[in-house]
Amino acid sequence: MTSPALQIALAHHRAWTGKDVDAAMGYLADDVVCDAPAGRLVGVPAYREFLTPFAERFLIRAELIAAFGDDTTAMLMYDAETIPAKSAPAAECMTVRAGKIVYNRFVFDRTPFEEFRRRRAQGTS
Repeated sequence: MTSPALQIALAHHRAWTGKDVDAAMGYLADDVVCDAPAGRLVGVPAYREFLTPFAERFLIRAELIAAFGDDTTAMLMYDAETIPAKSAPAAECMTVRAGKIVYNRFVFDRTPFEEFRRRRAQGTS
């Protein structure tokens, strides 16, 4: 039996990786906090603004590598295939309360994206 936090985290992950950002937002608390490489995001509107372009325009697929959780915390690790990067490893550590994600520490390797930008700037996409 998977943990309550893991069930929520996996449902959120399936929604946004399936390009259903509206469904993904339904798993977030109104005052969700997300610490990501670009900085801290607070609230569903900021989270949506951060996630939507990636999920809808750049993500091709995501392969789940590992998922663990308990009553309040879930950890997902996956590899995202995107338009700019064939392999973009990422991990999310989420805190869940009352069936909603209240905190997400979202980390990913920015190197593949920086390489894409560098090649593009040089005209060698």
